Amino acid sequence: MNILTAMNCVEPSSSVVVIGAGMAGATCARVLTSAGCAVQVVDKGRGIGGRLATKRLEWLDAQGLRRTAKLDHGAPAFAARGAAFRQFLAGAGQADLVLPWWPTLAAGSRPLDDAGPLYLPRPDAPSLCRWLLRDIPTTSSFAVDRLLRGPRGWQVEAAGSTLPGHFDAVVLALPPAQAAPLLALHRSDWAQRASLALMQPCWTLMGVARRPAKDLHWDVGRPEQGPLAWVMRNDARPGREPTADEAHWVLHARTGWSRQQLEQAADWVQDRLQVALQDWLGEPIEWKHAVVHRWRYAMPQPSGATPARHGWWDGSLGLGVCGDFLGGTGVEGAWLSAQALSEAMLFGMARASVPPAAAPVARPPLRVSA
Repeated sequence: MNILTAMNCVEPSSSVVVIGAGMAGATCARVLTSAGCAVQVVDKGRGIGGRLATKRLEWLDAQGLRRTAKLDHGAPAFAARGAAFRQFLAGAGQADLVLPWWPTLAAGSRPLDDAGPLYLPRPDAPSLCRWLLRDIPTTSSFAVDRLLRGPRGWQVEAAGSTLPGHFDAVVLALPPAQAAPLLALHRSDWAQRASLALMQPCWTLMGVARRPAKDLHWDVGRPEQGPLAWVMRNDARPGREPTADEAHWVLHARTGWSRQQLEQAADWVQDRLQVALQDWLGEPIEWKHAVVHRWRYAMPQPSGATPARHGWWDGSLGLGVCGDFLGGTGVEGAWLSAQALSEAMLFGMARASVPPAAAPVARPPLRVSA
């Protein structure tokens, strides 16, 4: 039974809560909603998008006037290696939500990991997840810390507050370190595997400065040495608004450097990254405003192996897990994991809705696990 057949068999009353509103959670929620499930999404952040993130900066300039700027401080961009994900992006492109990007590299940069185009959501990084969640009830600032399962189904709690309703299934679309404690009471083996899944951190600086004296005929720099892994001119990115006299910088530190400095004070990290950019450009920088953000779980530790399973699904519990740590690195990995988990869920729900006498007996129950 393929996913389309399964979708036609799902009971409309099946209720699912998806925890996490990044690419994996938003994709899973969209597939399940399209299949007729009643889906709710919750996320601990104030917005949605996960690591597809854009931050709004606000500050007072030298004249005391309030200034604002929006900078993409999450995933720098993403590639599309597989045909299925390219087809998905083609649909998003037709909706004017995704732009292809062939960035110009600064001299002396490490090459990009992918030869083909990179892709950027527009008008900001979370827009792709907002589109996927456009008609799905979503609750922000709800940091789930407990899952309860009883005769009426699942309940979800955050700081003693319970999300209204009971759910037939729960999907965790979270970094593995955050999913592990929620899984511990229900699937201790999954909890152990999630706790051992390595995720790499990343310190990120966002800042607005006076435009450098020399012309910059590049979009992205990837220094060979030093703490900086990515140097990006946010104002030069497609779909972003260029500025006449300012440079909008986004700097991603190397994962090793970020790991070593993970618990350093934000002011210390900001100073080091600003100095690193100045040294790399070879001229002083006049900063107008800057902040740093610490991504504790920026990306999975690459293993070089293709994941054996893209999602975990236990139909007897109604419990699933998806995320880029299961589907492969990056936005495409998150999307692949969500697609795989959704298909397993829909197939399982479809089997449950078929009367026992009519159910095929040759095929064993489907469970996707690591």
